[in-house]
Amino acid sequence: MTKVASISSATLLFTAALTATSSISPAYAASDCETPDGRRAFTLEEQDQATYPSIPDARFFGDDEKAFLNAVPKQPGPWLVMSGGGADGAYAAGILNGWSERDDRPQFSVVTGASTGALIAPFAFLGKDYDQHLRESYTTINAGDVFEDAATPQSLLDTWPLKDTIAKQVTPELLEAIAKEYDKGRRLFVTTVSLDSERTTVWNMGAIAKHGGEDGLALFRNVLLASTSVPGLFPPVTFDFEANGHCVREVHLDGSVGGPFYLAPDGWMDGSSFMHLPSEGVYLILNSQIVRHFEMTQPNTLSVLGRAIGIALKTTGRADVERVFQSAQRDAIPINFAHIGGDFAQLSQGAFDDVYMKALFERGETEARKGRAFRQNPPSFDAAPQDAEVR
Repeated sequence: MTKVASISSATLLFTAALTATSSISPAYAASDCETPDGRRAFTLEEQDQATYPSIPDARFFGDDEKAFLNAVPKQPGPWLVMSGGGADGAYAAGILNGWSERDDRPQFSVVTGASTGALIAPFAFLGKDYDQHLRESYTTINAGDVFEDAATPQSLLDTWPLKDTIAKQVTPELLEAIAKEYDKGRRLFVTTVSLDSERTTVWNMGAIAKHGGEDGLALFRNVLLASTSVPGLFPPVTFDFEANGHCVREVHLDGSVGGPFYLAPDGWMDGSSFMHLPSEGVYLILNSQIVRHFEMTQPNTLSVLGRAIGIALKTTGRADVERVFQSAQRDAIPINFAHIGGDFAQLSQGAFDDVYMKALFERGETEARKGRAFRQNPPSFDAAPQDAEVR
């Protein structure tokens, strides 16, 4: 979404978010973080210095080049970047399955995900042994596995079903597997957006998994929940950090509010930085179409909001993809791009329509199996996408 959308979301949700469900850090009691009027006030300086007490390297801000370079692997390797898109995440899940069947899917040195891409990212990071999990997650679920049609003080819908689903999927064993890969130098990043600072937060999920224990497990799960907290529809999530001995309770929501995907700080993306991206190639999956299509919007709040968010993701997605191609060309980094083709005609009959998701999964799976999911030119320059191949 654009920055304007981010500011609007912050304005609408800020007051309600004061009472959002919190992932209380063991270092603090609720009274340390709250006042009778809401959260304990903190300054911008405190927010900039805030760290998660038991896991100091749990996160960094997406625009912080120094922190970014400290977090990513020093040895270049292939990177996988996955966007938001709600139910359209079935496309990326299908690509990963088909890619494994083709048997030329690389082991990624860095995997990043925003929103639905965040839910896919841990399993994409761990490789083809987890493909069946992605298949089941995006072909057998429906809206009842994601939300309840019941308003909360912060949102139109309640996401306790998604919270339960994440808790079942993210187990101590999963964290242990991710921690082992983290020790090998590989990195898994998930994004959220802080409503207070209007900044993208990049969570170092491998570092969180390495910490483990109940604290690490709870934080890992809450980050995934926050990354998928669509503004207005789903309730935001709060996190307790520490700065100068004080509790800093931050409010976070959907990672795609700060942009449909995260690859690198804005300085690299817009060419104003001399930073070199330590990657030998980027695979970018945009879980949406980038061409406009006609569809009658139903006269209800959920349909209107969903359609509006989809348009925003599509618009910013086109712009950010162009920026990525230009920046990658500047650094001589090969980039391969996949998105849902304009000829995909299956219409969703509602939120998380399982028939629609299964069709989209099969689309991604077939394209990847045939080596036709990715292309090496940005869409506006791609005259014959049907001939593109994975490289």
